[in-house]
Amino acid sequence: MDTQGLGSGPLVSVEPVTGGTQNVMVRFEREGRGYILRRGPRHLRPRSNDVIRREFTILDALAKTDVPHAGLIAACGDKSVLGGAVFYLMEPVAGFNAGVELPDLHASDAAIRRQMCFSLIDAQARLGAVDHIAVGLGDLGKPDGFLERQVPRWLAELDSYSAFTEYPGPAIGPVAEVARWLDEHRPTSSSPGVLHGDFHASNVMFSRTGPDVVAVVDWEMCTIGDPLLDLGWLLATWQLPGAPNEFAGELTKMGGLPTARELVARYGEQSDRDVAAIDWYTVLACFKLGIVLEGTYARALAGKAPMSLGERLHMTTLRLFERAQSLMSGE
Repeated sequence: MDTQGLGSGPLVSVEPVTGGTQNVMVRFEREGRGYILRRGPRHLRPRSNDVIRREFTILDALAKTDVPHAGLIAACGDKSVLGGAVFYLMEPVAGFNAGVELPDLHASDAAIRRQMCFSLIDAQARLGAVDHIAVGLGDLGKPDGFLERQVPRWLAELDSYSAFTEYPGPAIGPVAEVARWLDEHRPTSSSPGVLHGDFHASNVMFSRTGPDVVAVVDWEMCTIGDPLLDLGWLLATWQLPGAPNEFAGELTKMGGLPTARELVARYGEQSDRDVAAIDWYTVLACFKLGIVLEGTYARALAGKAPMSLGERLHMTTLRLFERAQSLMSGE
């Protein structure tokens, strides 16, 4: 920080930022300015540093857009500074996570909560409209064949869980049936753009003084793909029966929210993208997210994750595949 002119003197008011499950975030101040430091988990995984590099590359690019996000202050790719971890510093965001809290203003006013949901969609539409090449993200992913790769990619991920000898194999619903339906009904064309990859109500920060989204957060799964999958992801998790608090939490508990169809209509108003095949993207999101969450259950059985978390996410996977079946049957 000294070499980059980021204040002088000691770091004060140091405290962890909670809410995530993997990466480390710390809030602190230096010479009157607030900072958030983000790095990989305490015990780094093989790709942890690559994920953090991806995140600060994305935040740097988003500065050229109208997508609400935490401003990047500085990034450090030198692994020796924090004992092997690359990291970055970003601006603190004056907002709250509706997955864990609702201020009195929002909790007491159904109209504000409803507008929060539309603000969520508006932020998503802005992200989907970003010209990824113009902002320097042309090398972030491989958009050609993105949709065609999804089913085999995630079936392979599910198969990989057999490496945990304690895992008896997936008992999560009609995986093969959903995979076949996705292949048979895949849209024939798509337009590439920035895909957040984990876009739901707990991965944004809302204003404390109104319904606006002030920052989209947690960019670790971001790539260049089909942004309609972000909308499908939100719909897959929207008021999902029995879902854990990670998806919307306190916001969902209060009720009075728009329906999934109202969210789709809002996206259609805010975006040039054709939402006619949104049920397909939602089924794909159920399929992909369900398999991702099942990985935590497999790790829990192997003693590598808390069993209570694994069991909860396993139940969520069952609910996701039930939702996929409902959509496939036109319900």
